[in-house]
Amino acid sequence: MPVMPDHWIRDQAVSKGMIEPFIEAQKRDGVISYGLSSFGYDARVAEDFKIFTNVDSAIVDPKNFSPSSFVDRAGPVCVIPPNSFALAHTVEYFRIPRDILVICLGKSTYARCGIIVNVTPLEPEWEGQVTIEISNTTPLPAKIYANEGICQFLFLQGAASCETSYADKSGKYMRQRGVSLPKL
Repeated sequence: MPVMPDHWIRDQAVSKGMIEPFIEAQKRDGVISYGLSSFGYDARVAEDFKIFTNVDSAIVDPKNFSPSSFVDRAGPVCVIPPNSFALAHTVEYFRIPRDILVICLGKSTYARCGIIVNVTPLEPEWEGQVTIEISNTTPLPAKIYANEGICQFLFLQGAASCETSYADKSGKYMRQRGVSLPKL
C-alpha cells in the first residue's frame, strides 16, 4: 500500500477536486504550516469550534450524545481548557478516490505542546469537511490558531479498488460540512 507523493496529490486535487481549496505549496511564514508537502497534505482548521464543557454534569454517551456538552466559539483563536478538548473542522473539503484510504496525523508543532489531534481514517469515496478532535493534554489552557495547519493527511493507495466504498454504504458522515457530532 504505497503512500502517494506530492505530484499525485496535486494532480488529484487539481483535475478531480480531491481537495478544495487546494494550496499547492506549503505556507509557513509566521503560521503553523499548511498545504502540499512531499507525501501528504497539511490541512487548516476552520474558525468554528465546539469546546467541551461539563457545566450540566453531562455523561459522554456516543449512543445518546448531548450537544449541550459543548460551547460554540468562532474566531481566529480557540482556547481549549486544561485536560479538555474541542471539535473543529477542516477548511478544506475532501473527495477521496475509490482506491485510496487517508490517515491523519497531528502537526508536530502542536504535539510538542501536548495538543493531540485525532481523526478516523477517511474511507474510499468519502467526501466532506473533516471533523477534528483536538485534545489539550496539559494542565494549562492551550491556543489553537484558525486558518493555520492542524494536521497532515497521508494518502494510501490500495492494491485494488474496494468492493464497497463509504459512498456505497451511504455512510452517515457523508458530505458533512462544519462540525459533525456523533451519530448512531
